[in-house]
Amino acid sequence: MNRFTGKSIIVTGAASGIGRASAILFAAEGGRVLAADRSPQIHETIETIRKSGGVAHGMEMDAGHEADVRKMVAEALRLHGGLDVLFANAGISGGMPSLFEQTEADWKAVLQVNLIGPMLAIQAAAPEMIRGGGGAIVCTASVAGLRSGAGSPAYSASKAGVISLVSLAANQLAGTGVRVNGICPGLIETGMTREIFTRAAERGTTDRIGQLNPTRRSGVPEEIARAALFLASSDASYINGHALVVDGGLSSSLPIVPPKPRG
Repeated sequence: MNRFTGKSIIVTGAASGIGRASAILFAAEGGRVLAADRSPQIHETIETIRKSGGVAHGMEMDAGHEADVRKMVAEALRLHGGLDVLFANAGISGGMPSLFEQTEADWKAVLQVNLIGPMLAIQAAAPEMIRGGGGAIVCTASVAGLRSGAGSPAYSASKAGVISLVSLAANQLAGTGVRVNGICPGLIETGMTREIFTRAAERGTTDRIGQLNPTRRSGVPEEIARAALFLASSDASYINGHALVVDGGLSSSLPIVPPKPRG
């Protein structure tokens, strides 16, 4: 498929994990990608795309810094003549301290990237999309934004904010041709969650990762990337202001003792 042939696309947090997988898939479907991240590893993503024959440029920037975000959008316009898709994916975890261990500085750092970052991206990108006749914005939220137990307090609050942000942005942009949606990933094996997988391997409990969801496994970045591409594509033309949960069914149930498999 070539759902994004000739489309101008920005992906933030694209140096690794979900962002990297998404940038690669957007390019594979014909998109002209500007992949952004504050890590210099962003250039590895670009090299991978180009080796596969895709069109991509990289940019080192801070997704929580307004000047960097506006420079990023301006660069996409310069390189590709417009902007059709923005995947505001960049985020940080802030570790796993309790509510009484996280400091004011911790909260400010997490909220700046995870919540203020997508807001800045929407502010900068949406007017350009409107000028171009419309577009699609996708923001990465999390199941941690739906209920407690999936992240630190600051991280969870930031992702709950993203879920609210996509609904209000969609309505603020009503009638403009710009759609805004979010994705709520469950437990995905990325750099952000590496410690969970490393500890499980050390304890010999890797087979228990993901046991609380009915799919009985963790996810991989490509599974979230495919959801992002769907929401950004014309296949999702009537989906707007929605936060799509992609978690193997984790959030479909209250905590229970899972039944033993039959057979």
